[in-house]
Amino acid sequence: MLTIRKVTKSFNARVLFQGADMTVNYGERVALVGPNGAGKSTLFSLILGTDTVDSGEVNRDEWTSLGYLAQEGEPVGEETVLDIATGKAGEMDRLEAILQEHEKRGDVSAPAYFDAQAKHEALQNPQAEARARKILRGFGYKEEDFTRPAREFSGGWVMRAHLARLLVIEPDLLLLDEPTNHLDLLSLLWFRSYLKHYPGAVLMISHDRDFMDEIIEKIYEIDNSKLTQWTGNYSSYLKQKEEAWERTMQAYRNQQKEIEQIQDFIERFRSVASKASQAQSREKQLAKMEKLEKPAPLRKAFRFNFPQPARGGQRMVQLNGIHQAYGTRKIYEDLDLEIERGEKTVLVGPNGAGKSTLIKILAGELPILKGERRLGTNARLGYFSQHRGDTMDPECTVVEELKRCSPELRDDDARAILGSFLFRREEVFKKCKVLSGGEKSRLNLVKFLIDPPNLMLMDEPTTHLDIWGIEGLILALQRYEGTLVFISHDVHFIRSLATRVLHINNGKVTSYSGGYDYYLEKTGATIDNARAAVVAE
Repeated sequence: MLTIRKVTKSFNARVLFQGADMTVNYGERVALVGPNGAGKSTLFSLILGTDTVDSGEVNRDEWTSLGYLAQEGEPVGEETVLDIATGKAGEMDRLEAILQEHEKRGDVSAPAYFDAQAKHEALQNPQAEARARKILRGFGYKEEDFTRPAREFSGGWVMRAHLARLLVIEPDLLLLDEPTNHLDLLSLLWFRSYLKHYPGAVLMISHDRDFMDEIIEKIYEIDNSKLTQWTGNYSSYLKQKEEAWERTMQAYRNQQKEIEQIQDFIERFRSVASKASQAQSREKQLAKMEKLEKPAPLRKAFRFNFPQPARGGQRMVQLNGIHQAYGTRKIYEDLDLEIERGEKTVLVGPNGAGKSTLIKILAGELPILKGERRLGTNARLGYFSQHRGDTMDPECTVVEELKRCSPELRDDDARAILGSFLFRREEVFKKCKVLSGGEKSRLNLVKFLIDPPNLMLMDEPTTHLDIWGIEGLILALQRYEGTLVFISHDVHFIRSLATRVLHINNGKVTSYSGGYDYYLEKTGATIDNARAAVVAE
């Protein structure tokens, strides 16, 4: 289906790939992994033909249709959500233009022609709209949303509509770049289940470890300009990689020991007449020996110790008789809730159920229509939101801004912490005023961790982090002795932290005093049930 042979590609004098080989077969589930900047998105560009190789070749079967989901969506106008999902919003016109151009040139045997023809036929299928509606429901859209202009939705929701269109077309090979970024938990579970039964092949870039563990059967790792194949899911890849590193390190140690013994023999007997010839022979042996390089340390999640917060009272925050609504739409009615010291509570439920509303009420960020919110004794509250306003000095550098929160932090430690949250090398000297939204979010997160309150409220804290950044955050929060309430769509993150689950639906909050798997067991909320629940709404 897709074959990459001996590909070399450089960017700004930096070699991304050197003699890279890769194969994706029909029906395979493959992930592309590697540190940020390793070249994952560049490899996608080479496959798509939007970039060219320096040497080598990228080939796909001429009958193979290809679909691509980018991280960032296209601007939208008056087209509806259903227009995007069914291809009526520009996609049909684009495909027809490709077909007409190839037919005009008499070039109807080109792969691009077959690709456009297959997608055009899929979108013209009488069942296409019915499939689009079903998939949109799976992604959390309600029936009344289908005819609304896409411009009324956030970028994340528009991306779901574009993803729905890809699934309607059902290309032979799906290229997905961070496909879970814009999904809530139930939509993610639905999508995960859908991909398991997808008839084509899938090649993805993802930071979601649990998602890859459930779907992926082969991994290609980009590291030090090499593309290495590993069989199995992400957890299997990590285990195999560690075992391979141990073997390589042992081989290196054995060779170093042998070299030391040879050198010792040479030094001892070089001047001894009866042994001189043997010493010379050993010198030749040493000169001819192919020296092994010491393997670089495996990348690990960065561990850092931050000051633990002061101990609060048993009840950290309490809600009594809360009524909350947006216009005529009721969110909560007569809600009572207590968050106790030391709990790590995750809020789960369908999109629009009121998770973010509840965390804002707990944080005191949203005026309450009726009822009472009461903070506990010695409670010091901190609220981390993806969308909160800037709380940093625009003229400070990244490292200076971090040290403002913790003046005793040494420069080396500050840079190491920032590095684990994707601020590499000279990036720590960028001024805050030039940071992107994602960079500001990450910096705010680091500031939050090195000066933590004893009641921490976090809304999707893993957004903008790679896998190792997420692992570092998990390690930090596992050692955190305060109280945590959070929203996340990352199942691995939830499983690693949650000691209590609050399920929110139709204004009702149900508490499960156990981890995420305990919640699934008690509710029977398997992936298939979660999928059915989302589609039914």
